[in-house]
Formats: sequence, C-alpha cells, structure tokens
Amino acid sequence: MSAFSYYSFLISPDVLGFYGFLSELVYNETIDISKGSLFMLEHVQVMTKLRPFVRTFLKEASEMFEMYIYTMGDRQYSLEMARLLDPQGEYFKDKVISRDDGTQKNVKDLDLVLGTENSIVILDDKEEVWPKYRDNLILMERYHFFNSSCQDFGLQCKSLAALNIDENEIDGALAKILEVLRQINYKFFDELQGDLVDRDVRQVVLSSFRGEVLRGCVIVFSLNFHGDLRILRRIAERLGATCLKKLDPTVTHVIGTDFVTKESRWAVQEKKFLVSRRWLEAANFFLQKQPEENFLVKIH
Repeated sequence: MSAFSYYSFLISPDVLGFYGFLSELVYNETIDISKGSLFMLEHVQVMTKLRPFVRTFLKEASEMFEMYIYTMGDRQYSLEMARLLDPQGEYFKDKVISRDDGTQKNVKDLDLVLGTENSIVILDDKEEVWPKYRDNLILMERYHFFNSSCQDFGLQCKSLAALNIDENEIDGALAKILEVLRQINYKFFDELQGDLVDRDVRQVVLSSFRGEVLRGCVIVFSLNFHGDLRILRRIAERLGATCLKKLDPTVTHVIGTDFVTKESRWAVQEKKFLVSRRWLEAANFFLQKQPEENFLVKIH
C-alpha cells in the first residue's frame, strides 16, 4: 500500500523556521540574507528565517508521508507559510490547517486530517496543544535564530543571529529528525509484521524509539529543580529510563544544575554522570541518547 493513501504527517511551520521583527534585520549586520532563507511576511510585518536543511527535509519527507501544515496562526499566516515552504505546491497543496479551521480554542485536533490516529505522525514544538495525541507527537526543539524569539520564550541566552552562527545542515535538528522519520517509516511498512491495516504508528514511535532511548539509564534528579521535577521525571520515564528518589549504587546519571546539592557531589565522588537537564531534553527532541560529555555540569 502506498504511503500517500494512508500515512499522514502533520508539521507545525514553527519547527521549520521562526520569525523576528523587521528591526532585527535593519540593525543586525550579522544576518545574511544572501542565502535565500530569510523572508518577509507582509501581512504581519515580520521576517521569517527558514531552518537549514528545510528544503531537503520537505522533499524527502514528502516521499514517505501525506503532509499537512498545522499552525495556531491565522489563516492568512498559514497560507503565507505554505507558499514560503512549498512555492510550487508540490508537498502540501490544500492541506493547510490554521486556528481559524479548528473546532477548539488553543488546541490542535485531528478531526480535519484524513486518516486514522494510528497512521498519523505529528511534528511540533509545543506538546501542550496536543493533549489527546501526545503518543503521535515527535517534539521538536525550537529554532531560536532571532533575538526576539529568545525573549518571547523567556530564554536568558543569545540567539543564533547574535552569535553569528546557524544550525548545521548535515547534523542539525531537521537532519536528525529526518533520520528518525525514515526509521519510523521503515518499521511501519515492514512486510514481516503482518497486516498493514492493524499497524499503529504510535506503537512504533513509543516502543521502537521513545521507550528505548534511555533504556538502562537510572536517574536521580537534584533537588534544585522544584516545580519542573515532575515534568522532567515524566520525560525520562517515557524515554525508558528508571527514575529513583534516593541515591544508590545502581544510579548511572544525576541531573542537576550545579555542584551544591548532595546528589551532585555524590555523582562526582562515585564517578557517575553529572549532566544538565539539556541532556534529557536533547534526547527527547532527537529520540536518541546524547553524548554525556556535551552536557556535563561544571563543578568549578
């Protein structure tokens, strides 16, 4: 059976690019518009920067999925983004869904998507807008190219534009997610697994990827996470890790922010990994265990 007749892929355009105010282009000489990835959205007077690798990503994803754009922006914004991402109308055609089309406020639903829940994959940077379909969701790391993007999300860090860098085309976020999609597609259509009609992509995403990412990791969280602790534990457990409340010899990782807590000091003394929450978040975004040495907590 063809993927195009059965298998749907919903994309939030925010994972493929992000907006910044026109003043950032006027006053920031580090933004290079010569590469054809920076565009003006006339009706809202903002710039949009497309994520590196986006053209290749869309072309190759379209060969595996029936693709939709789904955004919480208004209808005009969604159509402008569709024209920007797919100027020839090859990938999305009329499959563009905006907040004006939705049946619930501030929530995304599948009632406007052809196909059944078991054959739909969602790529979005906001988990909270999919309360009923989190098992279909691949959560994508946000693309903070502009300063205003960092400010909008309350981040105390410099944007990519301010650092005069950009994501790598070869091993950046979209390239990594494309590889995950290839593996999901391969497993979903594996002829050795029986009747195609009975297959459920949610089980492929959960059992074959998400639930195996941190299998074998035993994690203790430092007590300085407070309100975020419940969320972080849920992420770790969905990725297959075991989370403990107390330290014991089976612990492999301590997730903390500094060297002050007893958990952090114990990790160093016992030669366990002491990593930041970014290690866990990166594993969640890319559905792949990340090298601990890239996320070590500084102890001096």
